[in-house]
Amino acid sequence: MSINIDSKLPAVGTTIFTVIGELANRHQAINLGQGFPDFSAPQALLDRVDYHIQHGHNQYAPMAGVATLREAIAAKVEQSYGRPISADREVTVTPGATAALYCAITACVRPGDEVIVFDPAYDSYEPAIQLSGGCAVHLPLLPPAFAIDWQRVKDAINPRTRMIILNSPHNPTGATLSADDLATLAELVRDSDILLLSDEVYEHLIYDGETHQSLLCHAELAARAFVVYSFGKTYHVTGWKTGYCIAPAALTAELRKVHQYVCFVAVTPIQLALADFMRDCPEHYRQLPAFYQRKRDLFCERMSGSRFRFSPAKGTFFQLMDYSEINELDDMAMAEWLTREKGVAAIPVSVFYKEPPAARYVRFCFAKQDETLIKAAELLCRI
Repeated sequence: MSINIDSKLPAVGTTIFTVIGELANRHQAINLGQGFPDFSAPQALLDRVDYHIQHGHNQYAPMAGVATLREAIAAKVEQSYGRPISADREVTVTPGATAALYCAITACVRPGDEVIVFDPAYDSYEPAIQLSGGCAVHLPLLPPAFAIDWQRVKDAINPRTRMIILNSPHNPTGATLSADDLATLAELVRDSDILLLSDEVYEHLIYDGETHQSLLCHAELAARAFVVYSFGKTYHVTGWKTGYCIAPAALTAELRKVHQYVCFVAVTPIQLALADFMRDCPEHYRQLPAFYQRKRDLFCERMSGSRFRFSPAKGTFFQLMDYSEINELDDMAMAEWLTREKGVAAIPVSVFYKEPPAARYVRFCFAKQDETLIKAAELLCRI
């Protein structure tokens, strides 16, 4: 018997992260492709998870998230960005930032709506837009700066524009938004009903003395924005899949309508442990810029003698590298060749574009132990 399935996502296959991860495992390559640390979370945080599991905190959490965690998030937002928010009405804890992104898009995008995204774009944005019946309008971030061309944004806005998705610090390029960028964005959306979705999961991974320009710092933008964060990136626990969304009360109410039927709640003992750790160890996230900048600098220093060309990333734990002086392979073939033949896995950047540029880049993750980065750089410098 043959069943005809009219796929809602006919162009979607296996994610590139799974493809490269499996290839790296098969060839025992150093995996600088997938964005996960190969070092442990703080022991004090792990101890709190064990504590809450052993003390019976293993049943459903409140739908919006454990109250103590939402309160800790609200306190951190005010300390970091000077914006007081309501823990009850404006903070929602989700099982991963991707879930928060999906719920925000699904809550607001309807058939026929357009959503502006900037390529290279994280691969979960467009499928969520499509499943909601919307259309993604792709605007390119052009190398080497990967800055937003605001004139192109202005030209793309029309009565069907429902949402603009931003990502800063930006995956995969490491580019960041400036205060001037936010001011320009405010001018473009003023007197419109356009909503904003800001993916800020790398908020603390920003370097060279720069400050993260969150949409929460800009009152006019915050009033129309869903802003999404990740505990996995901040606390080195990507496998815990715990994130959160901050939005005005009216937008939060709509997001929660979707959230309660997509996943209902995030994991209870993990939420309680994160709340404890945020209370007891606030210095952790404040030390992250220096912690990851040292890793970025180590990797870039070791790669300075290679045939790759690059400028140190401004943010995230990813480093783009131009391999055009090495060969003329397309970036997917290059990533496969690096993994199979050279023992280092990377992510091809073209998979994040609707129309890839002529430049040839691969993305390496430097959220690794020093010895991992040193060994990988040694192998890459032999090319």
